[in-house]
Amino acid sequence: MSLERQINIKSPAEIKIMREAGRINATVLASVKERLQPGVTTADLNAAAEETLKSFGCVSPFKGYGMPPFPASITVCINDEMVHGIPHPKRKLKEGDIVSIDCGTIHEGFVADSAFTAGVGQVSPQAANLLEVTEGALFAGIEYMRKGNRTGDISAAIQNYVESRGLHVTREYTGHGVGRKMHEGPQVPNIGIPGTGLLLRPGVTIALEPMVLIGTYETRVLPDKWTVASADGSLTAHFEHTIAVTEGDPLILTVL
Repeated sequence: MSLERQINIKSPAEIKIMREAGRINATVLASVKERLQPGVTTADLNAAAEETLKSFGCVSPFKGYGMPPFPASITVCINDEMVHGIPHPKRKLKEGDIVSIDCGTIHEGFVADSAFTAGVGQVSPQAANLLEVTEGALFAGIEYMRKGNRTGDISAAIQNYVESRGLHVTREYTGHGVGRKMHEGPQVPNIGIPGTGLLLRPGVTIALEPMVLIGTYETRVLPDKWTVASADGSLTAHFEHTIAVTEGDPLILTVL
C-alpha cells in the first residue's frame, strides 16, 4: 500500500473526531474478536465487521483500496500470514490458529486504523509468546510518541523490544500517518535509529503497527497480490493503534 507523504497536523477538534472514529473502530474489532471460534469462516468475520460499521453509519477505507481493489472491509491473516489477507467464505478457523484482524473506519471524513492478533482456542506456547512480544512492541513504540521525540526513536524502540526477545520485525511494511487519508506521512518503519526522522509535535497522528515474525524478517506476497506471509512459513503477528502526539502523554485513539 503506497503512502501519501504529506504530514497533516490535526487541530484539537479534528483529534476529537478521530477519537470517535477510533472508538468505533475498536467496537468493530471487538465484534470480530468475539467470533474467533473453530469453524467460523474469514468471510463471516468480515460480515460481522461490516454489520457493526453499518450500525454506526460508517464504512472501511480498506474496501476498494488499491489495485487490484481490496474486496473487503477488514483484512484477516492466519498463522504465517502477516498482513493484507483477503477474507474468503470457504476458509475456516481451526483450533490453535492465530488470527490477525486489521480494520479501518471512516467517521466524519477522518480515518482510524488498528489491528490485533488473537488465538482460536488454545495456542502453542510459541504462539502465545509471539502475541505477547508483538503487543509489547506496540506499547514500547507508543511510549515514544511524545513531543520532542523523533520517528526514529519510535522505530528503534519497536525493533529493540522485539529483537532483544529473539524475534524479527518486518523491514518492508511500516506504520504511517493517518487522518483524512488512510495513508499520510510520516512513514514509521519497525526498524530505526534513535534521533532520526520527523520531529514529533502535538497534532501528529500515526498508526503504529509492529509486525513480528518468528523465523525471519523476510516476507513474500501470495498469488492473490495482497496477502503478505513470512518467507519461511513461520508464525507472524500484528498489533496496531492510531495515536496522537499531545502536549503530554501519547493519546491512543483506537480504544473503547
